[in-house]
Amino acid sequence: MVKTKRSSDSPAGSASEQRRLQMVDIARLAGVSVSTVSRALNGSELVNAETRQRVAELARSLNYSINFGARNLRLQENKTVAVVVPFDAASRQHISDPFFLSIVGSIADALTDRGYDMLLSRVDAERLDLASHWFDSGKAIGVILIGQWRHHDQLNEMAARKLPLVVWGGEMPQQLYCSVGGDNVQGGLLAARHLLSLGKRRIAFIGDAHLPEVWLRRQGYVQALAEAGLQPEPALELAAPFEPGVATAIVREFCQARRDFDAVVCCSDVLALLTIQGLRAAGRSVPEDVALVGYDDMPLAAYCDPPLTTVHQPVAEAGAELVEALLGQLRGERSGPRTMPVYLKLRQSAPDAAA
Repeated sequence: MVKTKRSSDSPAGSASEQRRLQMVDIARLAGVSVSTVSRALNGSELVNAETRQRVAELARSLNYSINFGARNLRLQENKTVAVVVPFDAASRQHISDPFFLSIVGSIADALTDRGYDMLLSRVDAERLDLASHWFDSGKAIGVILIGQWRHHDQLNEMAARKLPLVVWGGEMPQQLYCSVGGDNVQGGLLAARHLLSLGKRRIAFIGDAHLPEVWLRRQGYVQALAEAGLQPEPALELAAPFEPGVATAIVREFCQARRDFDAVVCCSDVLALLTIQGLRAAGRSVPEDVALVGYDDMPLAAYCDPPLTTVHQPVAEAGAELVEALLGQLRGERSGPRTMPVYLKLRQSAPDAAA
């Protein structure tokens, strides 16, 4: 006798049944009906905001994810990608920051070229997992997140839930999510090596190494010092944030208090500009007294006084890489980390010795 296979015995049936059980669990824990859970996870305004948030948090804790992304991609109903720019609640780094503007513009161009729409959003950098809302609610087929910030663990948790996710950032140990970013170690190495080639030996480092990309740049900086037989000096390292409103006073105080460095590696062009201002306020000039290298090579770098020597990040190409990595996941491909090349753009803040 041939046994007929029930739908619940199939992988699809088992998954459907499991999802139903999870929704029942969420309803029980939240003290609401299953239909209310369904509406809440779909972002319905018929459910009050407090209940929607409680249901969403319970869903995350149970690794529950609505499979709207795959369904909508098949039916061509949704062509929207969420681009999420986290912010530090303390500093409130603005989206008008030159780097954010450049990379968001690059992503927007890449999505437009492929016939997709962009939903731009912000989340607290302490709750990167909130970025999953746009996928869970069916409003977006996937998420591109700008920056890893300090919560590599939250990104791994989202990847473990099979959320279509690509992050602009550096490749980190035990990474489960797909990242696309410049070669940060090489960037730090190039910056410090160049300053060493100019005869500089007391090289300061400005940037918050608690952030993954900055941590990787510091690795390159330390490697270059080691090649020259030097050790990093904690007193010459300043954990300044990227937000100018907060960093300005910190950098200025550092330049006033320490006059024993002859060069600086800055982890962004904005930090480099603030450092130049701080050095001038302290009566020192760039590059005569202190040679300086920035990071990113934003358009403003060429028009500073003096124009910045800086590590060029492939921001113009990054949008296409980020979008392609995400679309690859939606096609069922496994997207590993992608590290893009960087190079040093020489200008007057640390000119070549032969110039």
